[in-house]
Amino acid sequence: MSTRNKNISIYFHVHLVSDSTGETLVAMMKASCAQFRNATPLEHLHALVRSEEQMNRTLSEIENKPGVVLYTIANPDRRKMLEKFCKERQIQAISILDQSLAMLGRYLGASISHEVGAQRNLDSEYYDRIAALDYAMAHDDGQNVHGLIEADIILLGISRTSKTPTSIYLANRGYKTGNIPLVPSAPLPVILDNFPEPFIVGLIATPDRISQIRTQRLIGLNENRTTDYTDIDKVRLEMRDAKRMFVKKGYPVVDVTRRSIEETAAKIINLYQIQRRKRA
Repeated sequence: MSTRNKNISIYFHVHLVSDSTGETLVAMMKASCAQFRNATPLEHLHALVRSEEQMNRTLSEIENKPGVVLYTIANPDRRKMLEKFCKERQIQAISILDQSLAMLGRYLGASISHEVGAQRNLDSEYYDRIAALDYAMAHDDGQNVHGLIEADIILLGISRTSKTPTSIYLANRGYKTGNIPLVPSAPLPVILDNFPEPFIVGLIATPDRISQIRTQRLIGLNENRTTDYTDIDKVRLEMRDAKRMFVKKGYPVVDVTRRSIEETAAKIINLYQIQRRKRA
């Protein structure tokens, strides 16, 4: 195959069929398609398919835009409809949870409940996530510092180190998270030294990356003049001071330069769990 052909983008339809919200399918599709650099999925989400009429509409859309089908269908009858339809038309289809459910069934010696949206039940874990999201919003960007004593995780970092989106993502995982910006010449709140429980993490990035993000932000605000906020030398000093402070305080550090929000959060959760095990 020539180099030119290798660079051609392939567009294809991906139908995600679920009798629940479809979030599991979307995550699986994105993770899988990311492994094929020149392939661009055209996503069609068919969520909450819980009647024969809804399934028939879904099948019609699949027929009009054939591609591949990923599905999580708990109802046996609607599942058979989808599988029969795809088999007759030679459409590639896969139930993404079958192997993991079969493995768990063998291990537990138990049968599958076939309950639609079982993982979405409004249990205490669900309400804990909602409470954590409310907490993250109320303790974002240095707000309500005294209330951070109740946090699971506190994030520190200079401007544009992804503190807020990481806090929100961690909250969605059920961790009560707040964050405090490090501002030049402004001391860190002394009260943090008296917080015994919250896990405090320092976020860092390369000065070049921080300067680039800040410049883009100002351009978005129609502000094009050079300021200390974007000056690379000033940013280097900010980052240097932040790193020194993290070392002095003994805070673990996570470099967000080449990490997505999800990867940053996963690293923080790993560090948090290690700390909890040590305390236990």
